[in-house]
Amino acid sequence: MAQSILLARAGVSLRRFRPGTDVGLALAVFCLLSLLVLPLPTLLLDFGLSLSITASVLVLMVALFLERPLDFTSFPQLLLLTTLLRLSLNVATTRLILSHGNEGPTAAGHVVAAFGGFLMGGDVVIGVILFAILLVVNFMVITKGSGRIAEVAARFSLDSMPGKQMAIDADMNAGMINERVARRRRRELEEESGFYGAMDGAAKFVRGDAIAGLLITSINIVGGLAIGLIRHGMAFSDAANTFTTLTVGDGLVTQIPALLVSTAAGIVVTKGGVEGRADTALVAQLGGGYKPLALAGGAAAVMALMPGLPALPFLALAGLAGGGAWMRYTHPVAGPEEEQPPPPPAPTEAPVTDAMRIDMIRLELGYGLLPLAGGDQPKLTEQIRGLRRAIAAELGFVLPPVRIQDNLQLGADCYLIRIKEIEAGRGELRPLSLLAMDPKGGVPSMPGERTTEPAFGLPALWIEPSAREEALIRGCTVVDPPSVLATHLTELVRETMAELLSYAETQKLIDELPREQQKLVSDLIPTVISVGGVQRVLQALLSERISIRDLPTILEGIHEACTGAPRGVAATVAIVRARLARQISDSHTGPGGSIPMITLSPEWEASFAESLVGPPDERQLAMAPSRLGEFIRRFREVMEAHGAESPVLLTSPGIRVPVRSVIERLRPAMSVLSQTEISSRARIRTLASI
Repeated sequence: MAQSILLARAGVSLRRFRPGTDVGLALAVFCLLSLLVLPLPTLLLDFGLSLSITASVLVLMVALFLERPLDFTSFPQLLLLTTLLRLSLNVATTRLILSHGNEGPTAAGHVVAAFGGFLMGGDVVIGVILFAILLVVNFMVITKGSGRIAEVAARFSLDSMPGKQMAIDADMNAGMINERVARRRRRELEEESGFYGAMDGAAKFVRGDAIAGLLITSINIVGGLAIGLIRHGMAFSDAANTFTTLTVGDGLVTQIPALLVSTAAGIVVTKGGVEGRADTALVAQLGGGYKPLALAGGAAAVMALMPGLPALPFLALAGLAGGGAWMRYTHPVAGPEEEQPPPPPAPTEAPVTDAMRIDMIRLELGYGLLPLAGGDQPKLTEQIRGLRRAIAAELGFVLPPVRIQDNLQLGADCYLIRIKEIEAGRGELRPLSLLAMDPKGGVPSMPGERTTEPAFGLPALWIEPSAREEALIRGCTVVDPPSVLATHLTELVRETMAELLSYAETQKLIDELPREQQKLVSDLIPTVISVGGVQRVLQALLSERISIRDLPTILEGIHEACTGAPRGVAATVAIVRARLARQISDSHTGPGGSIPMITLSPEWEASFAESLVGPPDERQLAMAPSRLGEFIRRFREVMEAHGAESPVLLTSPGIRVPVRSVIERLRPAMSVLSQTEISSRARIRTLASI
């Protein structure tokens, strides 16, 4: 039993150290670093050099068959590791060359000996020239060019990110994509920016590797000659031949993998917007048409006829290019325009139809406020999404998407909010400042730019972000510009909520009711009331900020009101509001657990009742102006004394609507309730009587 437990633990430990795990990668990096200081036998050195060459070929092949650059996001890290591997092996071979170079050509391993003997052809001068050419090609051409491309790509990727993020947010607000797709696109943008930025820095690894290879090679030659002449007493020609051959062989075995990896880096960063693999793209774009192939074949044939040039290679190439041109001529490749059927002709009325479409909610920004909706952290769009969720949870109504666009006619720091294309409000923000407000109503006594809070018209102050702590210590409320704009938008949406509830939205709310409520819907619509009638009732509730989330109870109230004798909208709404008494009472309950209210005296109750004229369902208020002015004066006196507690005004059911029509012009946010809308279990607290 104990042996089985030990074997199981040993198996778990081995699995943790297998390649592809975090522990395995840590061990591999540790081994690479240890090569810099520990002596390495020739057998392990040959294995390491073989691994370096094979890994370089693998990296090049992966780069060639990439579909897009972001499929190889680990490439910058891989550049660092392969560079570290080559430098570690270079140091290990340097140690063997300087310590055992006098023992023969295999002193630094068979791989170095093969590169020093076979590729150099036994000639040291040829090897040095070949090494210098590879170094120049790698350092001056490939590495420098790919580094510049990575730098430009990183810069353009960062500069275009705000615009791309705004496009994603605009598509999501317009309903073209959902939040999951928008989140995926934002993540791809971040990965693209991070990838090109990392490639810009990783290109310096390869460039530094080339410089280090040149320095190490020079040090090996000079140090080898000194050791051979002084320590081992070798002749100058023998020392130069032995140590130079080993050193140049070591340089070649290092620079060839470096050249392969540099080429892979250049392929990755130059891929750019090319779709698909490199081989497919090159064949499709170079051999896609017959004219370029025919002209290339004709040029090769002309070169074959020129005196002094070999005819066979040019004739062979001319034949291949001519055959490819004939094949493309007889079997043309369909272009993107030919693959898709031509679009149908646009109808004559399309431009007029487009001009008639309106945005339910539109937010127009000056160019100075565009970073609030784009940038690295588009806080404004996040708050608008939160606003839509809050409205849906609070009032039971899904707010239409908010379209955000720039408006060059506005000031740089100005914004404009339109509801159904009509201006509903505007304001001015300072994107780099914070808005400080004194809860007592005055202007905060601290340095800043005086302004007016756009949502509620309160005096405020724009302050520097560094003064935030000071403002909080003084008891001020401090908000950032996106929150100021979102608060203004929220208040305007609440004021115009009834206008935003369209016939289609009403039908959608009814269709989304649970299955057990569909019997009520079928009994009610359209035999008792139409969808338009339900819409008018819901609009009347939303106009006084009463939630329609409990739609089944509202439909039951409509069914009760419309069964039997037909009733008008006002009478139907009164019955529905009585059904929602618990909800209405709960929404007006204060922190103390009671409803603060102001009542009407019997004299004013009678005065309003006597001033109503017209049919029972459409009665209008016809009070004398002097009498109405006196009521307004009394109302203002009471509100000046008790308005801070946000009370409700309580009336009898018959005069609630006309009293509301007067109060909404004085205090739009104040609720006017009838006695039937107060739940029997609600606690009330009378503040005053008019």
